[in-house]
Amino acid sequence: MSIPYRRVLLKMSGEALMGDTGFGIDWDIVHRVAGEVATVRRQGVQVCLVVGGGNIFRGGPAAGQGMERASADYMGMLATVMNALALQHALDQIEVPTRVLSAIPMASVCEPYVRRRAVRHLEKGRVVIFAAGTGNPYFTTDTAAALRAAEMGCDALLKGTQVDGVYSADPKTDPSAVRYEQLSYLEVLARDLRVMDASAITLARDNHIPILVFSIHDKGSFADVLAGTGKCTLIGAEAESTILATGESGV
Repeated sequence: MSIPYRRVLLKMSGEALMGDTGFGIDWDIVHRVAGEVATVRRQGVQVCLVVGGGNIFRGGPAAGQGMERASADYMGMLATVMNALALQHALDQIEVPTRVLSAIPMASVCEPYVRRRAVRHLEKGRVVIFAAGTGNPYFTTDTAAALRAAEMGCDALLKGTQVDGVYSADPKTDPSAVRYEQLSYLEVLARDLRVMDASAITLARDNHIPILVFSIHDKGSFADVLAGTGKCTLIGAEAESTILATGESGV
């Protein structure tokens, strides 16, 4: 199975790591994800990751309950560091060299984020996990993922979600929801599909980074999607070009 990408970034929500536990970390899922990352790495692809912290703490809801927003967001960033260390541990156990780089310096547990250092780690075959978002409040881990993908020169940004692509509505609550095979960046923004926030979509568009949205829960899906055989929704400029040329939607 040949993968046409040289370097990719996988973005996962924190909720993806908690499984059915309702809170915290499901280690079976962490180890499965680590195994899938290892499989892709063995095929010569340089892999970096961004993981959210919603399984431990979410800044938005805390701010909605009266907590000062910046402090709530910083707490959420610290939750992402905990998840990053969990993934690093799982990768270490299967002998995959891994580095955690945090946008908030905490030298006792991980390296500070330095772009050139991160690039060197990738070039040496190490998996790099970016933690603590962008290091700034009011920015989501989706935006952090798009930013890091641009900084690292990634060929694709993969968004591992709870469902197998982008839908017109939540398919878990709306049986009439339509699944899209392909979307342009503009369509995602215009239809307010919310697969990623607007800043992330715009960053990906400006840097010509395709986004592949797939289910992180389907075994082997990470490698399959990269190889072009897995089920996903492609968000990119190709669909946008079709729309501009024909005046019609490409989905």
